[in-house]
Amino acid sequence: MKWLLKGARVVDPANGVDGQFDVLIDGDRIVQVGRDLPEALAADGSVVRLAPRLVICPGFIDMHVHLREPGQEHKETVATGVLSAVTGGFTAVACMPNTRPVNDSAGVTQLILQKAREANLARVYPIGAVSRGQKGEELADIAELHTAGCVAVTDDGLPISTALLARRALEYTRMFGMPVIEHCEDQSLKGEGCAHEGPVAASLGLKGIPGAAEAITAGRDILLAEMTGGHVHIAHMSAWTTLEAVRQGKSRGVRVTAEVCPHHFTLTDDLLAAPVPYDTDTKMNPPLREARDRDAMLAGIADGSVDVIATDHAPHHADEKNVEFDKAPFGIVGLETAVPICLDRLVGAGVIGLPRLVEMMSVNPARILNVQGGSLVPGAVADITILDPDLRVTIDRAALKSKSKNTPYHGWTFTGGVAATIVGGRVVFGNQAAGWPAEAR
Repeated sequence: MKWLLKGARVVDPANGVDGQFDVLIDGDRIVQVGRDLPEALAADGSVVRLAPRLVICPGFIDMHVHLREPGQEHKETVATGVLSAVTGGFTAVACMPNTRPVNDSAGVTQLILQKAREANLARVYPIGAVSRGQKGEELADIAELHTAGCVAVTDDGLPISTALLARRALEYTRMFGMPVIEHCEDQSLKGEGCAHEGPVAASLGLKGIPGAAEAITAGRDILLAEMTGGHVHIAHMSAWTTLEAVRQGKSRGVRVTAEVCPHHFTLTDDLLAAPVPYDTDTKMNPPLREARDRDAMLAGIADGSVDVIATDHAPHHADEKNVEFDKAPFGIVGLETAVPICLDRLVGAGVIGLPRLVEMMSVNPARILNVQGGSLVPGAVADITILDPDLRVTIDRAALKSKSKNTPYHGWTFTGGVAATIVGGRVVFGNQAAGWPAEAR
């Protein structure tokens, strides 16, 4: 059945589209994007009239989430994770392999995909482990993982243990057109650190993790990507020195891309001390860093050095977080907070324009992972995120759809939010407060 979205702004950077257009959908595909399309085109379907302030974009893709299933269902499940994703405006997510058991085999990959089919909300793209059991000793069977449906490999939560293993991973993934996603962290420098190494951690008596720990591993893997011709993607970049390594690699033509999370371009380690000292919802890995690092991430987003904004959605049960700071697990939830933060602190603040945001949250993730999406060209899958740049959003952890509620943004108000999420031509989330019509299917 055909249906027609009329009256909103369409932002489709992959095709150079930015203006008031209508979008015609037939089944699960985009049929046409054009000005003032006649309603007769949807005669056997329906017409949805949208407010001019709303923005139709190719569906947002979060290429760094933890769905926790199998093995840690008390934190999150595939079903609750994808519900959180579509509520947050994401039509697809790529999930990390540090499950229990680790996703290092076709069986675990297929289980995740089956759970995603049962949930029938956001698309799920599994990411396999680099090493068996994430032990850093021997490569996982990358060919098997690729055949089963994995779109990348990583030992996220841990760095790839040795340069030799990283080299082999880059060589093998090159054959399959897959990136190696690296959690950059020199373990000898990290030690037992739990916060950014600096004056704040010192004043609180917390062991520090220097930014150099991230930059050293990033530099190693950029050199290895240059040597092998493989593609390395730097996950959750947080340090200004890492950004410099990425820029240098790009300038030499190395296949290196990088992502930044909203918390690393909005928050600093000052939050560890006030307003609530030792708040474990401010503990993540990499840690919140100094203002220089935060400002560097903003500069990298503005100048194009950063390719992707990802959430590193890392749900944890409240009981796990309600312990001493150094004993609490790293991570915060992010799927339902990312879009308001980005619209307010990046677009609203004038750091970037909306097309650049769509590029980082849709076009580039699809390109890097080599998955469908990132475009509204006729024939493309009808995965669509609809934004309301004027919506006032106050983060309330109790209202989050994620199974876990660990966020440092509770009570924060942002301007901008999600009006609707459409996956395969099907509305999986609609927000009437943002002008999405109640009668729209």
